[in-house]
Amino acid sequence: MNQKIKNALISVSDKEDLKSLLNILKRFKINIISSGGTYQTIRKLGFKCMEISEYTDFHEMLDGRVKTLHPKIHSGILFDRKKSAHRKQMKKKKFESIDLVVVNFYPFKEILKKNSNNKKIIENIDIGGPSMVRAAAKNSNDVVVITDKKDYPEFIREIKKHKGKTSHRFRENLASKAFSVTAFYDSIIAEWYNQKLGIKFPEKKTFFGTKINQLRYGENPHQKSSIYLSDLKHDKSNLEQLSGKDLSYNNYNDIFAGLDILFSERKIPSTIIIKHANPCGVALNKSSFKSFINAQASDPVSAFGGVVACNYKINNKIALEINKTFFEVILAKGFDKKALKILKKKKNMRVIDISKISYNSDTTTKIFDNSFLLQEKDKTVFDRKKLRFVTKIKPTKSEIKDIEFAFRICKYVKSNAIVITKDNATIGIGAGQQNRLDSCKIATQKAKKFQPKKLYNSIAASDAFFPFADGMQTLINAGVKVIIQPGGSIRDKEVIAAANKANIKMVFTGTRHFNH
Repeated sequence: MNQKIKNALISVSDKEDLKSLLNILKRFKINIISSGGTYQTIRKLGFKCMEISEYTDFHEMLDGRVKTLHPKIHSGILFDRKKSAHRKQMKKKKFESIDLVVVNFYPFKEILKKNSNNKKIIENIDIGGPSMVRAAAKNSNDVVVITDKKDYPEFIREIKKHKGKTSHRFRENLASKAFSVTAFYDSIIAEWYNQKLGIKFPEKKTFFGTKINQLRYGENPHQKSSIYLSDLKHDKSNLEQLSGKDLSYNNYNDIFAGLDILFSERKIPSTIIIKHANPCGVALNKSSFKSFINAQASDPVSAFGGVVACNYKINNKIALEINKTFFEVILAKGFDKKALKILKKKKNMRVIDISKISYNSDTTTKIFDNSFLLQEKDKTVFDRKKLRFVTKIKPTKSEIKDIEFAFRICKYVKSNAIVITKDNATIGIGAGQQNRLDSCKIATQKAKKFQPKKLYNSIAASDAFFPFADGMQTLINAGVKVIIQPGGSIRDKEVIAAANKANIKMVFTGTRHFNH
């Protein structure tokens, strides 16, 4: 049923575009109630308005904490117009109906961005606003609730169409949005408290997110997809796209995988090339150019169409090298003017500056249907004090640094994972296989195909223990001389014996790195 609007309550932090709303309310002779800064703004714009304290005959108190929390306000919003008992009570109290509630909340997120004073932050937790919005949304059968200035034009069209009234469907749509807004607002506050108190796994967990963009499609063209931002202090992604097509779902998935590895090494110039959320090439080098060359050399076939992530500024020389291959996305901490000009020649390639990216979350989430898993991020590589040198021949100090690189990269490869490295660069990666032997075969095959000379005296890392000696023997036969693995198999003695027989070095970390 279409519902006539007689009285409106307006209380907004964001006062932009109010004039268009006020004009339509004036046109249909709708009375306006308001308070504080909103009341003053409405009067300055030249419109009639009654202040809430005058309407309720109750002056605000407790430094403004209590002003709209009044029976006359909430009765006006909540009363059921169809119930005679409600109508009698309202008449007896001489309370008017409130048929339109226009409210947006104290800017809690904005305060978090600018302020670390807990007292000021808490004072910007809105109580009255969410209470009125929830009341109006609950009573959408009779009341319109607007929580976003973007809905003003639609409201204006609706009220014009129905000559001062609104349809039930329209009110329900806005009520649905209103409950999302209050849930979002409360989730931000809850997350602020959780972070402040260091609570990673609260008994009740809520997620908040702001839609950044609707993507062309998901993993496949028949799937719809959007990307959301869940951040207490930012309203947009810090991925600054400088050129290229819009990012796809798969692009984002690969970007996130690349950044995860990139932020694990902040000191040395590093290049990561990602394909289908797995690294196909990773290299560290004092020379950023060599870092890129070595990463691409790991698997140039898989690198084609991949995502490149760099923790350095791309110069002219590197840009020319990048443009020799087709890449979907280039991520870097800045670009020289000449480099950017070169990269922009490939109009479809996305060029993104990651200089402003922050990496703060301590947890990861996986969602399935009506359940989700929440866990701490895997930030450990291994504890050097707990390393066990289980073979007769022990690794040198310089080799310990090299095996740390190999084991660190291994934890970002989908399990079962085998990573072969030489001189801080991957030369063979076996990923995502159902058994470790196949991962060993794939890693060695790739190394033999692209960098056979580097296989001699190389290092291999395994994300979990070797259940049998066969996978390890595959690595040894290819030229691997140092193996790092967690250990812990019932056949560890058999594996150690095979390593000693081959005169290689093997280290047990006691730390597993499954990545599913």
